[in-house]
Amino acid sequence: MQINIEQNQKEIKKHGSFAFPLHVSLEHIEAYEQGVFLWHWHPEIELTWIISGEIEYRVNDKIYYLREGEGLFGNSQTLHAGCRKDRKPCTYLSITFHPRLLYGYDGSIFQSKYVEPIIEDGSFPALKLERDVDWHQDILRKMQHIQNVVKEQPDDYEMQAQMALLEIWRYLYKDYMQNPHAKTESAVHLERLREMLSYMEQNYSKDINLDDIAAQVNICKSECCRFFKKHMNMTILEYLMSLRIQKSIPLLKKGKSVAETAGLVGFASPAYFGQIFKRYMHCTPKSIQKEEN
Repeated sequence: MQINIEQNQKEIKKHGSFAFPLHVSLEHIEAYEQGVFLWHWHPEIELTWIISGEIEYRVNDKIYYLREGEGLFGNSQTLHAGCRKDRKPCTYLSITFHPRLLYGYDGSIFQSKYVEPIIEDGSFPALKLERDVDWHQDILRKMQHIQNVVKEQPDDYEMQAQMALLEIWRYLYKDYMQNPHAKTESAVHLERLREMLSYMEQNYSKDINLDDIAAQVNICKSECCRFFKKHMNMTILEYLMSLRIQKSIPLLKKGKSVAETAGLVGFASPAYFGQIFKRYMHCTPKSIQKEEN
């Protein structure tokens, strides 16, 4: 399993309906290939609650280590990705919703005063919800309430869910207003990162190199390497290899040969593909094929 994204890294997924833009799901990080969900973004706000295990959650240029009983508020439009810790399982609740569910209609006072200042502020991409902060834990309890009412669906479940979200937002709004947040990387830098990720997403199957990626964002190779490593905590080559391995798994499961798969995801040599595959997946490409037979 892996997140489906467009070439610009936007997630391809319906988060509820237009009439009720809310999606609640129980997720297992180990269900994703390599225990990693890839970088993506969406206009919806996302709330995460760790039910068991641990996860390394990345939002823009920051890394959050979340343990059981902790959570995260992820703002609209942020780039984010996650991976499991120490190859151990992790179960978490994810609640995604469009900001419109909070403010109702364009031009409302709720949109201009209470929602837009937060979702349009790049200095507030996320907030870790701690175990020893009472109002943080109250947010997590309200998330659990939303999960329950959406699952049970009483006659007024949409109203109960919206009321809980508004209560959560009131906490976030008060914290935002009382605690100015330090400025993070500029929007220009974050757009540069998004362009680099999008370029690799579009061209991973080709013989691309550092020169190509640096030219895409109009910076020199050394700055390109430094910038990517700072934000992603890995080299460009490491990310590209990981991306290619991710893209190879569905092909192997569909019955493509190892040699054909290697060529389709940008490896010139099937042997080198097998070597890199084993490094990332701790098994051989053929073992993935056998799982489907």
